[in-house]
Amino acid sequence: MTTATTYETYLSEPQALAFDQMAVIHRQMTDEIGTDPEVLEYYADLLKAAARYAGIRAIWPMMDTKEKLEKDPGRTSAHDSVITHINLMSRLLRSMGKPAAWRDALGDEKEPYRRKMIGDFACYLAFVSGINAR
Repeated sequence: MTTATTYETYLSEPQALAFDQMAVIHRQMTDEIGTDPEVLEYYADLLKAAARYAGIRAIWPMMDTKEKLEKDPGRTSAHDSVITHINLMSRLLRSMGKPAAWRDALGDEKEPYRRKMIGDFACYLAFVSGINAR
């Protein structure tokens, strides 16, 4: 790590999602999930994937180049898992007649920066899950 980072550092990055934007996306998602046990299972799986990815991403800046090279396949796999779980959640909700507009707000992971935005949102999900575990 070369400098101390802040939330403002993150916001200066291209297409960074502000905390309030992530809160809106999350609220849309949770409103659609409701209390359906099957959907809540998918949501729990998404939170587990998000926590795994966020843990890797949180320590990434402190790793040296050698560590990053060793850990990069695992980080990519964890990121792919988050995207898969988000896509599964949106497909399930849409099959139930829900709009899942929150998925559209995150964008197509193949578009520039959208993959990073989805990773940012995964970190938000891990944060919310973590503070609710008190």
